[in-house]
Amino acid sequence: MREKESYPIGTRLNQMFFQSALPWLMPIGLVLLFVYFYPVFEIVRLSFTDATLIDDNHIYTLDSYRNLLSNPNFFQMLMTTCIFVFFSILFQMLLGFIVAIVIDQGQKRGLKGTVITRTAVLTAWAIPGVVIGVIWKILYNETDAGIINYLLNTVGIETIPFLSDPQMALFAVIFANIWRGTAFSMILIYAGLKTLPTDVIEAAKIDGANAFQRAIKVILPMLAPMLLINLVIISIDTFNTFDMVMALTGGGPGQSTEVISLSIYSTIFNQFNLGQGAATSVILLGINVLMTIVYILFLGKGGNK
Repeated sequence: MREKESYPIGTRLNQMFFQSALPWLMPIGLVLLFVYFYPVFEIVRLSFTDATLIDDNHIYTLDSYRNLLSNPNFFQMLMTTCIFVFFSILFQMLLGFIVAIVIDQGQKRGLKGTVITRTAVLTAWAIPGVVIGVIWKILYNETDAGIINYLLNTVGIETIPFLSDPQMALFAVIFANIWRGTAFSMILIYAGLKTLPTDVIEAAKIDGANAFQRAIKVILPMLAPMLLINLVIISIDTFNTFDMVMALTGGGPGQSTEVISLSIYSTIFNQFNLGQGAATSVILLGINVLMTIVYILFLGKGGNK
């Protein structure tokens, strides 16, 4: 028999190293280290300082968190963010479900226009948030140039202060965000509908269940995993909404539409308070991490089934 070849320990270690996934993961690991982990570390570190954009000197302190939590505007901003997120998510999922059902049924029945409808809905998702904010600002304009108010005036309805009234401004921002985010929910739910077993739905139809009963008692339970994934993803996205609100209202009038991401921008770049802005960022990071953990745990349970 041929004797088994022996290699030096260094050669065997090199072979094991290059046969593993580590060399291939190192480049992306370095990118994540410098592009993501280091900035996150710096934000957390600065949140425990009194750093500003005006002075390079700072000391480590908890004053940023103390001032933030003792500021009544902070809790008002959190309330505004929660209202914005809750109603945005609620109607994005509801309208996304309805549109997905309509398109799916239209395709099954061979109706014309389903592709155009799907494309029109997807257009809102493809447009950048800043552009959406500018578009809706034009639509909400309270002068004669405002398209919505112009149409309302033609039927005898007085001009509505969409962007100058605090309560109306928050409603206007929520409505624009619903218009923007419905497309994403529609995509996920439509994809989920395509995976449903048709025999179960047909059996419910034969048993006498009408369209509403089939949607509530048959389709929704089977779509529950996809709906939960959709819920987590759009929750994270909505909590981080910045560009559209910035372009539409800038957080005004007053602070009536200032969501948490916009508050971070205002604190750092308008008030030059880097420490408190970093503390607010850490709170937003904690919210995102919590929702991401829920998402990962759900995927883990789904993968074990």
